Amino acid sequence: MYRKIYEELLKWKEDYKLPLMLIGARQTGKTYILENFCKKEFNNYLYINIEKEENIANIFDSTLDPEEIIEKIEILKGITINVENTIIFLDEIQKSERAITSLKYFAESDKPYKIVCAGSLLGVKINRFDSSFPVGKVVIKYMFPLDFEEYLIALNEEKLINEIKTCYKENKKMLEPIHEKALDLYKKYLIIGGMPAMVKNFIDSDKKINKVDYEIQENIITSYLADMNKYTENSEGIRNNKIYNSIPKELARENNTFKFSLVDKSARLERYKSSLEWLEASNIVLMCNLVNKTSSPLKVYKEDEKFKLYLSDPGLLRSLSNIDYTEILLDKNEMYKGVLTENYVACELYNKFRELYYYTFSKYEIDFLIKIDGSIIPVEVKSGRRVNSKSLNNYIEKYKPEYSIRISTKNFGLENNIKSVPLYAVFCIK
Repeated sequence: MYRKIYEELLKWKEDYKLPLMLIGARQTGKTYILENFCKKEFNNYLYINIEKEENIANIFDSTLDPEEIIEKIEILKGITINVENTIIFLDEIQKSERAITSLKYFAESDKPYKIVCAGSLLGVKINRFDSSFPVGKVVIKYMFPLDFEEYLIALNEEKLINEIKTCYKENKKMLEPIHEKALDLYKKYLIIGGMPAMVKNFIDSDKKINKVDYEIQENIITSYLADMNKYTENSEGIRNNKIYNSIPKELARENNTFKFSLVDKSARLERYKSSLEWLEASNIVLMCNLVNKTSSPLKVYKEDEKFKLYLSDPGLLRSLSNIDYTEILLDKNEMYKGVLTENYVACELYNKFRELYYYTFSKYEIDFLIKIDGSIIPVEVKSGRRVNSKSLNNYIEKYKPEYSIRISTKNFGLENNIKSVPLYAVFCIK
């Protein structure tokens, strides 16, 4: 299954002086893509699972010297490692803080060590590193569920992708039957989401949405909830669970800025701050911050206590919300269709921009603000074809942006300096 991150791995291969660390939520395909990369791009490949191979983990407890580490691995495994043409993959590296620390010394060595590593909840581990994290000594890359473009590639829809990109670039209306086909694929993506196991199951089911095994999503959610309890103190795990399970209810409100009272009547930011940081660092939720100014850089104008939370995969949100796939295909659930749509757009934009912001003024709200070519561009999201909006019109009148983007089920176009982007083409926004 093609993943865009592979291109970034190839760039790293050209200059591998620093170890590479791949961070992402559980079951997003980190191990699969790194194994595929190592086998395909290097003559020799050594896989080590730090969690399962306790004897290897013990090596890092005894030394941080790269040569000694390699020598002891050779003894334990009865092999000879030629560091000139061997890449070493340390999986589940979050299990050993000393192994993470050792990356600094591999980076500083004169020998051409090639190290890649990954692990579940690695982002959380880094965020709570007790020792000195090797800042500047590791290349960090992030992996998310398949975005809509990767999903189309998995479905062998490359020609459709090219047509979407052309129409986006030229603001040219797409042929209506093709437009409708793309919208149908988008609806199915809301149901399936981008978790690799779900996409594979959809393909193996001959792309019949009624044949898909939806327990896959339920099991992923269960594993996330289990991680919250397994890798945290009991009280924090409970708070993590409460926040995660409250997200559908939070997003369903008309004003869906996160409200702690929906999690717990006595909840306050101070008490739940560590849980929010844990969930965000785990990459299973995405935070969208309110900004109080529409200027660059948006980051300096964010209000830490006002934010929205999205799930990092639209299919998991559908599953967690217990929405039947027929409700989406038949447009029966109007109220929640907007929530799934907004969450989908948040995931697509986060994949590109790595941060999310929204803005309120007077009684109006702009769903997202993004920075393109140095300009702050307002983005409005609509789940259907009705696109009249006082919020965007008032924003344009007051702030006069270079242009605006409206995402909906309408075809491509540019009118009144508003760029119309169909929901299936959000991946084109860069």
